[in-house]
Parts: sequence; C-alpha cells; structure tokens
Amino acid sequence: MGKNIEIRHRGRVCAVTQDGVMVEILNKSMCAACHARSLCSLGDEQIKTISIRDCDSSRFSTGEEVEVVMRQTMGLKAVLFSYVYPLIILMILLLSLPRLNISELFSALLAVLAVAIYYLFLYLCRDRIAKSFIFTIAKLNN
Repeated sequence: MGKNIEIRHRGRVCAVTQDGVMVEILNKSMCAACHARSLCSLGDEQIKTISIRDCDSSRFSTGEEVEVVMRQTMGLKAVLFSYVYPLIILMILLLSLPRLNISELFSALLAVLAVAIYYLFLYLCRDRIAKSFIFTIAKLNN
C-alpha cells in the first residue's frame, strides 16, 4: 500500500476567510443506497464542516463546489487514535488488573475510567492534534 494514496470528497464552500476555507461535505454511509436504510441508523447522512487552512482562500468563493483531499495515512491515524488505542488500553487493564488481585468489578471500572481519561486527554490536545491532520482543497474540473 503506497503512502501517497488520497481520499477525496466533493464539497461546497460555505465560508471564505483570511485564515482559510470552510467546506461542507455530505458524509454518506456505504449503505445509503439500501432500500432498508430508514429502518436502521447506519444509513444516516451527515453534513461535516471541514476547515482548510494554509490555502489561497482568494481562489474560492462561497457556494463553489470543490474537492477536499486527505492522505489515506491520516485516515488510518484517526482510526488508531479514536478506536484502536482506547481498545488496547481497555483490554490491557481488563486482563491485567484481575491478576493483581483486584476485583473484576473494580478492574472494569478502572478500565472504563482509563479510557475516559484517554478521551479527555485527546480533547484537551485537540488543537495540537488537528494541526497534524492536513486537508487540501482543489477546484473541480467541470
């Protein structure tokens, strides 16, 4: 798997500022075309707003359709931070604390507390983490 694989999403510019461009992306789930999507919550569509800094904002106008580009490795990094690392913390504590003669109930509570602290740490470091996720914007070739 190459490191230069890109994830591209079409979006619409919702705001242009001196700091950058705000783009709204309609986030469709993989089962959005399923006839049974109204019966489950997996078929939801959400509008996500992405702030793209470090771009020439004068090239874009509000309402313009654009393409937002992100490297695939950044998507994998996001999955690691949000799902894999908390799962590892949870499993290590759930499996190791009972071996230290700590009751299973207290071990479970400590494991959940540790994951909550991890997410709190991510929240407190959100600005620093956001700087490592770099999005670029490109005009669509109509």
